[in-house]
Amino acid sequence: MSEDFEGFRARKLAQGFDEVLVRTWEPLFENTTHSHPFDTDAVVVEGEYWLTMGSKVTHLKVGDTFSVGRDVPHAERYGPKGAVFWAARKN
Repeated sequence: MSEDFEGFRARKLAQGFDEVLVRTWEPLFENTTHSHPFDTDAVVVEGEYWLTMGSKVTHLKVGDTFSVGRDVPHAERYGPKGAVFWAARKN
């Protein structure tokens, strides 16, 4: 990846996001359908996972970016090595 966490953080704060954090997930963890009261933009920095929104399943790997809108139902399933992603939230 060409950007480190501090670069990602600065860029997202400049775009109006108010919280930027590192999220780490255990191997094979499944997070059933849920939603959040904030918008999220993120990038996968380690491992892999599958993001389900509606009937669409997206396999995300290192370097892939994704967005989940406020109150959008989604589910997550993490790979055999778990996953780490940097997440920017707009509350």
